[in-house]
Amino acid sequence: MDGLTHRVIVLGILFLVAATAGLAQKTVWRQATDAELAALLPARAPVEKEHIETEMRTASGITDGKGHFIAGVVLITAGYSADGKYSHYLVVQTPVRVGGVSLAPGEYVFGWQRDGADGSTLSVHLHEALTGKLLGVAQAHKIAGNSRVESLRIWAPGDKPVIQIGRFAVPYELGDE
Repeated sequence: MDGLTHRVIVLGILFLVAATAGLAQKTVWRQATDAELAALLPARAPVEKEHIETEMRTASGITDGKGHFIAGVVLITAGYSADGKYSHYLVVQTPVRVGGVSLAPGEYVFGWQRDGADGSTLSVHLHEALTGKLLGVAQAHKIAGNSRVESLRIWAPGDKPVIQIGRFAVPYELGDE
C-alpha cells in the first residue's frame, strides 16, 4: 500500500469516528415510562392558590434520558375555582415552543375552547401554573383520519412532535438549553 492510499484510509477512518461521535451526542427523546411519570407528576398539582387532583392514568410525557422531561396530566377540576379554565397540568424541564408559545422550564396549566364553525380547531390557552398568568394561545387542529382519542398524549419528536388532546394536535418544537 502506498503512502497516499494509507493516508486516505486513515482519514476515512477518522472521518467515520468523528461522524459517529457526533451522532452519539444527538439527544434522542423517547416516551417516558409510567414509573418516570409517577415520580415526576404530582398527585395534587399546584395551580394558583389550590392543589388540584390529577388523573394519573392520563399522564403522558417524553424524556431525553438525561433527566429532562416534558410531561402532563389531566386535572380533576370539578369543585375548584379552575373548573372550566384549566384542564391539564404540564411540567417542562427543557425549553419548548408549543404552537408558537415559548415555555421555559417550569410548571404550566392549559385549557381549551373549540374554534370555528366546523369545530376543526381548538384554542389552547397556556398559563403559568402558580400565577395563572396567560402566556399565549396555540391552535390545535383536528387529526386527519381515524385517530385514537387520547385525554393527553405527548408524542416523542422523532414520531410526530405534537401534543394530542382528544382528536386534536398542537405542534411543539424543542428549544435549545
